[in-house]
Amino acid sequence: MRISARTDYAIRAMAELAGSPDRPLKAEDIAGRQDIPVRFLFAVLSDLRQARLVRGVRGPEGGYSLTRPAAEITLADVIRAMDGPLVSVRDLKLTGLAYEGAAAPLPDVWRAVRTSLREVLEGTTLAHLASGALPEPVRDRAREYNDDVRTYP
Repeated sequence: MRISARTDYAIRAMAELAGSPDRPLKAEDIAGRQDIPVRFLFAVLSDLRQARLVRGVRGPEGGYSLTRPAAEITLADVIRAMDGPLVSVRDLKLTGLAYEGAAAPLPDVWRAVRTSLREVLEGTTLAHLASGALPEPVRDRAREYNDDVRTYP
C-alpha cells in the first residue's frame, strides 16, 4: 500500500482538528503545525468537506472542525475519502477475483492484505491519534516492525 501525500496531509490535518475539538482551526494554523503547504492543505480540506468529514466555519473565529466526534472517524474513512478503496487489484473487486494455475492462491493473499489493513485502519480513530494512545494491535504491529526492520542497499 502506498500512502499518498494528499492522504498523509489529510490524516495529519484531521489529527490536529481532533486535538482541538472545542474550536475551529484555521487552515494556516494547521499547515504551520504540521508543515503542510497551505495551498495544498486548502485542496485537501476541500476534499474532506466533500466527503463530509470536516466543515468550514465562517467568521473571525472560523476555520475547520470535524463533522463527527474524533472517536467516530477512522483512518480508513479518511483514506477512502482521499484515495478510494484501501486495497484494489487493477480496480477489480476482490470478492470474485480468481487466477488459474500456479497463481490460483494469490487472490487469497490480496484478501488477507486487505483484511490486515482494515484491522489497523478501521480500528484506529482520530481520537487515538489525538490522545497518543494507539490501539493494542497497532502498537503490537509497530513493535514487530521495529524489531524486524530490514536494511536495503
